[in-house]
Amino acid sequence: MQLDVIILFFILGVIAKISRSGLNIPAGLHQGISIFLMLAIGLKGGIALAGHISYDILKQSFVIMMSGFLFPLIAYPLLTYFGGFSRDNSASVAAHFGSVSIGTYAVAVALLESQNIAYEAYFPVFVVLLEFPAMIIGVILAKSTNKKLSAKTWLKEIFANQSLVLLFGGMAIGVIAGEQTAKIMPFFADLFYGVLAIFLLEMGILAAGKLADLKKNGSFLVAFGILMPLINAAAGGLLGSALGFSAGGIFLTIVLSASASYIAVPMAMRTMIPSANPALGLTASLGVAFPFNIVVGLPIYWLFAQWLMAN
Repeated sequence: MQLDVIILFFILGVIAKISRSGLNIPAGLHQGISIFLMLAIGLKGGIALAGHISYDILKQSFVIMMSGFLFPLIAYPLLTYFGGFSRDNSASVAAHFGSVSIGTYAVAVALLESQNIAYEAYFPVFVVLLEFPAMIIGVILAKSTNKKLSAKTWLKEIFANQSLVLLFGGMAIGVIAGEQTAKIMPFFADLFYGVLAIFLLEMGILAAGKLADLKKNGSFLVAFGILMPLINAAAGGLLGSALGFSAGGIFLTIVLSASASYIAVPMAMRTMIPSANPALGLTASLGVAFPFNIVVGLPIYWLFAQWLMAN
């Protein structure tokens, strides 16, 4: 899989930050871009789901969601026993790596579509379902250091999360409106790649800005931010193959499994596990895992998906 033009925007952002060019994306524009991408992904999935609702999709959705509960449980002991992190910090970082990156998923879809590679169009359903299981596991793992946070509070924090509202809301609109979405899809479909390019430009700036934090927190976060996506990618590939997905679907399952949240989970963890250091999870997910996945991981994941299809 060739290096796509949109990934070059991410590299440009890294270069701009390292060279101290002063390039910055306004906060209001960042908010607008995030809303656009999440709605576009949700709408597309809802439109596809409207014509494909079946028992098989429900079964696949359940299995995929269960994987979201499993991945933080793999990350937690690595952070605790090898990283030496406290219980709450380990739980918080593990939650980041059990959830998904909307940006990484959007890039993966763009790569597939740019090369006319087919995939199951209802995958945005899985993106929504993988947003919250890791948050729940994170709170459970940190329970002893977070006794004052009631179940009602953290459930409200999870299901009122902006990412979930936009993704699930967009998907619901796509299912309900059906063919009527044709009125708005020129906006959400035709502009998607251009908006994604600007998003990656900003992500490059933000990821490069986390280099200083990596120096402070040592080499473990670098190793973990690379190793954990590879572990999850292997599990995700086997899962996608077992569920009978196409090569494109297996690839997306790998990408979802390997990605780490840097939007929804960091915001939720600040409320749900306030004693945890938010810089650790954000540095590992945005500073290490995101650039690794975008520049190095995606080609490897595609080769892995093809190998699984051939075997």
